[in-house]
Amino acid sequence: MWDELVLILGSYLLGSLPFMYIMGRLKGVDLREHEDMHIALWRNVGRMQGLLGVFLDFAKGAIVVVAARSAGFEPGWVAFAGVAAVAGQMWPVFMKFDGEKGNSIGLAMSATLATKASLIAMVVMATGLLIRTIPRLRQPNQSASERLKFGGPPSNSLPVGMAVGFAVLPPAAWVMGQPWEVIVALAGLFVLIMVRRATAGISEDLRQPSGKRSMLLNRLLYDRREL
Repeated sequence: MWDELVLILGSYLLGSLPFMYIMGRLKGVDLREHEDMHIALWRNVGRMQGLLGVFLDFAKGAIVVVAARSAGFEPGWVAFAGVAAVAGQMWPVFMKFDGEKGNSIGLAMSATLATKASLIAMVVMATGLLIRTIPRLRQPNQSASERLKFGGPPSNSLPVGMAVGFAVLPPAAWVMGQPWEVIVALAGLFVLIMVRRATAGISEDLRQPSGKRSMLLNRLLYDRREL
C-alpha cells in the first residue's frame, strides 16, 4: 500500500509543477494575471515557449501513466495516478491550489491510459476545434502571423466539444473492454474537468448581484461566465 500511496502523491506533485508559470516569470511575465496560461505564454512570451508549455503539459499526463505501468502497478492504480496528476495541474500545491483547467494534461493522460477510447473522444474534440477555427482561417487578407495566432475570439464550439469529449471517455472505455477501475477513473476525470470549469476564479463572479444560474451554466458549457 505504501508504494501505491507514493505513486499517487508523486503523480499529484508532478502535475503540480508550474512549468508554464516558471517560463513566464523568466521573461518577466506573470501568467496568473491572464485567463488562459497557454494563450498568454504563446502571445506574451513567445511561440516556442508556448509550444514547449503545451508539450510539457501533455508530457506530465503521459509520463505518469507510462511510469506507473513500467513499475508494474495494477491498471486501477495506474489510472488513479493519472487522475492525481490532472488534479495536481488544476489545484497545484506550488501555486496555492489555483492552477489550470486540466484539458491538455487530461487529454494526454487519457490517451496514454485508454488509447482507443480516447480516439473517439478526440474526434468529438476536434470537431469543436474545426468549427471554431476554419471560419477564422478562411477570412481574407490575413498574414501568416495572423493565421497562426493562438487563441482568437471566445468560442462556443470548442469548450462544448471538449466537455462532450471527456464525457464520452468512460462509455467508450467500457465498450472497448477496459477494466472497471479505468472506467471509474475516466469518469472521475470528467467530473474534475467540470468542477474546475465551474469553480475556477468564481469568487469574482459570485460578487455579481444576479445571474448566478446562467453564470454557472455558461461556465459548465462554454468555460466562461458570459456568452
